[in-house]
Amino acid sequence: MSSSLEESSRELYSHINNPRPVLVIISGPSGVGKDATLQLMKEKRYPFYFVVTATTRPRRASEVDGVDYHFVSVGEFAEMIEQGELLEYAVVYSDYKGIPKQHVRAATASGMDVIMRIDVQGAATVRALVPNAISIFLTAESEEELVHRLQERKTESDDQLKMRIVTARKELARASEFDYIVVNREDKLQDTVDKVMAIITAEKCRTDWLPVRL
Repeated sequence: MSSSLEESSRELYSHINNPRPVLVIISGPSGVGKDATLQLMKEKRYPFYFVVTATTRPRRASEVDGVDYHFVSVGEFAEMIEQGELLEYAVVYSDYKGIPKQHVRAATASGMDVIMRIDVQGAATVRALVPNAISIFLTAESEEELVHRLQERKTESDDQLKMRIVTARKELARASEFDYIVVNREDKLQDTVDKVMAIITAEKCRTDWLPVRL
């Protein structure tokens, strides 16, 4: 009996002193501030591995290859699919996006917490593969505010903007599929980051934890 109690005690304190790495999904419609949220977390130097998504979408002038996305050709993306190198992938607004699997595995194996920013469709795929992933849905304070943010970006044609708005409304209807919802209010980005960090901290204190396996 004493040996069993000692073993349980060792397991408890091993978990307390060496908390499991977590896999965090940040998702939500276009325009809710997913990129801005992750950028502020990076600037605050939070100790996470931030997954960089591969995409066939053309690079915007303000974007940096390998930082905002891994910009690849359609042929290169097809090769990644064929070799099973993607955790998930999907067609988003006529372009392919996917999560490189090997980077996530390497990070969790080293004990790092992993944060990935993916669209709502991709989030569903990852949650099916990794049921204990922590999924956070970001949204604006209202649908009207979300539409306003999309209009103010001025990065798409009128037809593309209409498709973004329609898609955003469909994605809002799937918010209940996520573990948490965080409202990213205008000019309150630090509050958003604080809420995300509180969620991650609480999850790492859970007793019913399981290691992330891909």
